Amino acid sequence: MAEKENLETSEAQIAVHWQEEGYYYPSAQFIAQANMTDPAVYDRFSLENFPNCYKEYADLLTWYEYWHTTLDTSDAPCWKWFVGGKINASYNCIDRHLAKNKNKTAIHFVSELEHEKVEHITYQELYVRVNEMAALLQDFCGLKAGDRVTLHLPMTAELPITMLALARLGVIHSQVFGGFSGKAAADRVVDSRSDVLITIDAYYRGGHLIDHKEKADVAAEAAAKEGQPLKKILVWQRYPGKNSTPTPMVEGRDFFVNDLLKNYYGKRVDPVPMPAEAPLFLMYTSGTTGKPKGCQHSTGGYLAYVTGTSKYVQDIHPEDVYWCMADIGWITGHSYIVYGPLALCASTVIYEGIPNYPDAGRPWRIAQELDVNIFHTAPTAIRALRKIGPDEPAKYNYHFKHMTTVGEPIEPEVWKWYHKEVGKGEAIIVDTWWQTETGGFLCSTLPAIKPMKPGSAGPGMPGIHPIIYDEDGNELPEGCGKAGNICIQNPWPGGFQTIWGDRDRFVKQYYARYCKNPDSKDWRDWPYLTGDAAVNGPDGYYRILGRIDDVINVSGHRLGTKELESAAMTVMEVAEAAVVPVSDPIKGVVPDLYVALKPGFTPSKEIEDKIIKALVVEIGPIAKPRKVWIVPDMPKTRSGKIMRRVLGAISNKKDVGDVMTLANPEIVEAIQVMVQK
Repeated sequence: MAEKENLETSEAQIAVHWQEEGYYYPSAQFIAQANMTDPAVYDRFSLENFPNCYKEYADLLTWYEYWHTTLDTSDAPCWKWFVGGKINASYNCIDRHLAKNKNKTAIHFVSELEHEKVEHITYQELYVRVNEMAALLQDFCGLKAGDRVTLHLPMTAELPITMLALARLGVIHSQVFGGFSGKAAADRVVDSRSDVLITIDAYYRGGHLIDHKEKADVAAEAAAKEGQPLKKILVWQRYPGKNSTPTPMVEGRDFFVNDLLKNYYGKRVDPVPMPAEAPLFLMYTSGTTGKPKGCQHSTGGYLAYVTGTSKYVQDIHPEDVYWCMADIGWITGHSYIVYGPLALCASTVIYEGIPNYPDAGRPWRIAQELDVNIFHTAPTAIRALRKIGPDEPAKYNYHFKHMTTVGEPIEPEVWKWYHKEVGKGEAIIVDTWWQTETGGFLCSTLPAIKPMKPGSAGPGMPGIHPIIYDEDGNELPEGCGKAGNICIQNPWPGGFQTIWGDRDRFVKQYYARYCKNPDSKDWRDWPYLTGDAAVNGPDGYYRILGRIDDVINVSGHRLGTKELESAAMTVMEVAEAAVVPVSDPIKGVVPDLYVALKPGFTPSKEIEDKIIKALVVEIGPIAKPRKVWIVPDMPKTRSGKIMRRVLGAISNKKDVGDVMTLANPEIVEAIQVMVQK
């Protein structure tokens, strides 16, 4: 193992090998008000009490019918939770709060333009708007339970309104991150077989009103070529009644939502009672094969899990003002901006823009103005704000009781700045580890029960029982200090049900590796492979080191190296492409892209720009590499395999190891000279 570690420059290698840190403890004031202060919760959620322990989460919801089977393993490893139960997510996030809290703010929408007024949407207004949108979707689009609809919306209030309207009807939503390209949206339209795309004309980013409608036209054209023509494109308007895009509407296909809504004024739609195991949404995530995979999340199990974890890890009470700075286009936004907080009757903040517009003080002004007391963001944002505005938080009068960090490991130094400067030494921090596939937190401290430790995600959540295996399937004991593949021994309600339309890939990628018996219906035989490397400390706290596969985590956004490489290969001059992760002080990891050109072409700035443009068009601006290196040839094994570890070592200025066994060792030095000058 040690020898292999020296050779591989994987993401786990790039992760800082920091030492175990000391503990930080929550204040008496925090513990006094916390939702979960009973250490016995860990016993209640032990493996002996599994799976019935999860009734505790499900009981936070309102059910039309109770379930007869907590966990059905008959189609292992496609687990079904709360089978026989009937529930509606929209009802749980809106209707059930009206009797006591209809005048309470559900959503604070903050425009990126500071002079525009904050829009405070009460639960009553959310109820009205979701019902009218549901009526439109049902009547005008003919949508019904089980249909799929693709959304390509930025961070505006219309996004959760649309999601909840679809959920009300039992229609499966598939939201594509707003920053992704029209082509990326098309891929998801095709895979999910959506007939309807819902988008917006424009939105603000960095002070500019960006034309978003043009991406819908690209998506429609690309999807039609793949045999999935869009019947309708619904376009929200950033300013209702006013057109904010130069891109024209296509007659008979494109419709402004605001024009249509007038026909549904005052309409109410009964929520459709859905089976607990019916899919609620698809969330596409980067895969290593280049084709994005649609993680299919259930209605009952998922909603129970995000509600329970929002209550006990994020300590959300109905009185709290909660701001998660993530994007709803990612799983964090689904679970911890929309479904979890609204199911608990919280007030959730949706901020349209970037954190440093117009300056690095913006987040703290928003926090001061709305009296935000729970704050949730990613290490990338924390690192960026620490770099550009280290003294900003102190200028503003806000007080967080609680802060979350999510999306990637956070360095202890950055954690300490977050605690001292952003949290003013008062806020507790939960460093949560989880994934798109898992629906909600896997490892985290329960803030009133377990102390915090910089750089560590903490123990497994109640009911989540991690295990670390080495390459050969041997368990690595707690505190042995060795990194291995972190797996989860048991299913949990938030976990995804399957990959949409590709059960074989689901089993192969997440369960086959450590499966004890492929014919078994016993969950104990099916540990879940997370694809992350981790080390377990002597205190049972886990440190997550990064991916073990070919997925690069840029600013908390997961990008498959194969996706990036195949985007580069769309450029006519490119013969071969290889992507490697490079350590970056702000983003954590960024991709470096190596390309070899076809014979007859010479390297040029034009070709570099063309390649970068291809990545932006195929995937989105997030995929921009740190640098495109046009090399004379790729370092290869004698069988012709590109040696990515050698390129990774060069990009990270590490020792390339022994390259004499390569087919072309002389090329390594040539690339080193180019990259390291």
